[in-house]
Amino acid sequence: MTASKFESLLRRGVAEVTVEQELIKLLESGKRLRLKQGFDPSTPDIHLGHVVGLRKLRQFQELGHRIILVVGDWTARIGDPSGQVATRPMLSPQEVEANTRTYLKQFFEVVDKAKTEVRWQSEWYDKFGLHEVIKLTSKFTIAQLMAREDFNKRFNAGNPISLAEMLYPLLQAYDSVVIQADVELGGTDQKFNCLLGRELQQMSGQPPQQVLLVPLLVGTDGKLKMSNSFNNHIGIDESPQEMYGKVMSIPDHLIIDYFQLITDTPDEEIAGFTKQLGSHSINPMMLKKRLAYEIAAQFHGAKSAKEAEKYFSTVFQRRKLPEEIPEYAFTASRAEDELYRIDIASTLVKEGIVKSNSELKRLLAQGAIELDGNKISSNIIDAHNGSVLKVGKRSFVRIAIESSSGGL
Repeated sequence: MTASKFESLLRRGVAEVTVEQELIKLLESGKRLRLKQGFDPSTPDIHLGHVVGLRKLRQFQELGHRIILVVGDWTARIGDPSGQVATRPMLSPQEVEANTRTYLKQFFEVVDKAKTEVRWQSEWYDKFGLHEVIKLTSKFTIAQLMAREDFNKRFNAGNPISLAEMLYPLLQAYDSVVIQADVELGGTDQKFNCLLGRELQQMSGQPPQQVLLVPLLVGTDGKLKMSNSFNNHIGIDESPQEMYGKVMSIPDHLIIDYFQLITDTPDEEIAGFTKQLGSHSINPMMLKKRLAYEIAAQFHGAKSAKEAEKYFSTVFQRRKLPEEIPEYAFTASRAEDELYRIDIASTLVKEGIVKSNSELKRLLAQGAIELDGNKISSNIIDAHNGSVLKVGKRSFVRIAIESSSGGL
């Protein structure tokens, strides 16, 4: 490997490597490394926060190394306690399986499927008996586990910590022993778990895995790490318009981080962006447009990204309606002056425009729904056939009256 390739692999998009010199020796040895990436399918969708690590995995694949994707169908039932301030509910096997199907589909939009080995924890944990559990727990002390920052904070705050949650890092560590990982990749919030795997491998007579940690991408709110739970995420399966619009909404101070972590923009060019932003010689909006285009093109192609760019310019900068608005049928009763009384809730939920009635109520309370340019506060409206609803920042719906029988 050239010095520039080492720089790209071990510096850009990397927060920490344990132990870097050992990993460099492994890379220089010519050995085909086994890189472990574990995931708990506690949610079905992948967002740009996950992509930071997935892009790094793809880099290793391009150098000939193999990714071992460990599906945490057991640990998902516990729920990853990393960064949590309260115990998490266990998922059912059915929920885990459904989430996994979606996750794997999206995972292979970034990572090369042909160079990935998928393993399920149930391969080994279904055979685990009580004596194996006791043997595993005997290798670590309560004091060691309480050194984990999130456990320690919760304990000091008087918040409960279940024994099941304390098993989580042990089970993740044992995964590394089973698959004989050379390297484990994770976010910085996974450091404790990854290092525990390194320690358990040595106890088991294996060479300790190297640990490569990637930064946590901050979400669209500009404060918290990107997460479905915080509703500050940008999903990789979202429409090009939604993805482009969400990237445009990030605070200016995140522009450089997103370029570094999510795009292939050369380092020299990013350094130029940093200088321009620092000297106020460029409008941050121009850089965000470039960033939004690159991210949308990465997942949807250049043509769709260009259309999303045009959509954003028309709807949000020029304040015009988009050229094409999807039309949905709404059941209505006749009012007067060619108006129809409509309950918009059922159609918006059924068509997936909003996720639930509770989300609709929240949007209405926030003034985030408009009818023909005017904010509405109720799901019962008087509208014309062909009226346009704007739901949230980026969704538009044209009303098609389905019937005029009955009353509301």
